Amino acid sequence: MPLTIGFRLTNRLRLCALLFLLSPTAVLGAQSIDDWVGSICEVCETRMESQTGVYILERGEEALIGRAWLTMNAARSIDVQYFIWSTDNIGILAAEQLLTAAERGVSVRVLVDDFIIDAEDRTLVLLAAHPNVQIRIYNPKFVVGVGYWDKLKNTVTQFRGVNQRMHDKTAIFDGVAGITGGRNMAAEYFDFNHVFNFRDRDVLLLGSAVRDMQQHFDEFWDSEFAVPVEKIFEDERGDVSSEDVARRSAELHTYAADPANFEPEIRQAIDAIPQNFPALMHAMVWSDVQFVSDVPGKNDGASGLSGGGRSTNQLINAVKAAKQSILIQSPYLILPEGGIELLAQLVKQGVRIRISTNSLASTDNIPAFAGYSSQRDDLLNAGVEIYEFNPNPAIGNELIYPRLAKYGPAFGLHAKSMVIDDETLFIGTFNLDPRSTNLNTEVGVLIDNRELARQLTASIERDIQAENSWHTTADFNPDSEVGFGKRFKVWMFRLLPVEPVL
Repeated sequence: MPLTIGFRLTNRLRLCALLFLLSPTAVLGAQSIDDWVGSICEVCETRMESQTGVYILERGEEALIGRAWLTMNAARSIDVQYFIWSTDNIGILAAEQLLTAAERGVSVRVLVDDFIIDAEDRTLVLLAAHPNVQIRIYNPKFVVGVGYWDKLKNTVTQFRGVNQRMHDKTAIFDGVAGITGGRNMAAEYFDFNHVFNFRDRDVLLLGSAVRDMQQHFDEFWDSEFAVPVEKIFEDERGDVSSEDVARRSAELHTYAADPANFEPEIRQAIDAIPQNFPALMHAMVWSDVQFVSDVPGKNDGASGLSGGGRSTNQLINAVKAAKQSILIQSPYLILPEGGIELLAQLVKQGVRIRISTNSLASTDNIPAFAGYSSQRDDLLNAGVEIYEFNPNPAIGNELIYPRLAKYGPAFGLHAKSMVIDDETLFIGTFNLDPRSTNLNTEVGVLIDNRELARQLTASIERDIQAENSWHTTADFNPDSEVGFGKRFKVWMFRLLPVEPVL
């Protein structure tokens, strides 16, 4: 049964102060987003040339509404790249909104990693057949257009290649507004899943850094790793008629028009927020923002499953510069070679290091937790403070849509964030694990700004409070909160030599 999207009407005023871009479609008409911003806020237009407006999207509703409005109101272009694009309700509605934008003349480009995509081949072909839609698959060695025996052969003969993933998540609208962070395109990343949701975080950007984000997207789009859908399915492409495309488009539009799938409340929320535009100026923080990213492929592969990358080096340098404190939130915590030693040295120099991560009870990735559990004692001995997330946190009641409360969904961490010395912050896709360090391409923003650092610190510190996380020490960890079966799986994975791909 499709998961219904709704909107908590009591949060409208908060969103009014949050998203200056949320205005009725009728206001923009044929204007692009940047033209509209310039006509409404002359100061913003000037700031956008050299600085970036930043707002941290803590709630799934905020992130969903922001993407929806920007998609509905883009006039020139929409470029999106994701690691996961699900065919659940969120994924279907997102595809329908992009198709609607294409039908009004917007150029839509979609780049999705191959590894966990679950869209049907036929659907990809039909959507890509629209003249204003282009879809490319990153490194298609495992799923899209790959049969069972080819998948097996690629895994054996191109092990690094199969594990070389695009973990980037970016959405760029008219080349001037962008969203990046931890969220993939699936219900659980927007707090709308009945069973399990992720505590995640995105950042909304306007201005200078979005130009860097656009260049990054173009670089990936033009790389050898990005293969057009029509090239992958050359044989099937010849069987697609204009009637087939029209029929699939009609199916998506009918699905989205059904109130059971896309409730009127969320449409009303998207259309009714603009009147408080001036309040946004008090909520948006303008700052110099560095867009952190990797090159396609991460590195040249000469070091096998190692090799690092541009994002890895930038974040290591930021950590090494710490003088007083480091606060980290990462769902997966397996430090690569030299990582524990670096943190231990920083602690000896007087730097307080706190890390928020998943517990065995909250994790969605048992192999990753196995890697973490083998390092946990060493981290604690190094002087690192560790907080493991509770799958039933008190904060969960504020995150989920009220109609889902009766299902009592569990929560796990998925946010990837860091604050250094109460001044420098990072929000992005980078996990503290060997895969993000060496194999996956990653993105994010690195910002020197005390106000944004204060906001992010407050959010993470709330997540590590006793009602939301367990404080793990040398004498206590919460592994006993789960049954024997899950603990046994962890023990089994600790025996396997899989750490380089965790």
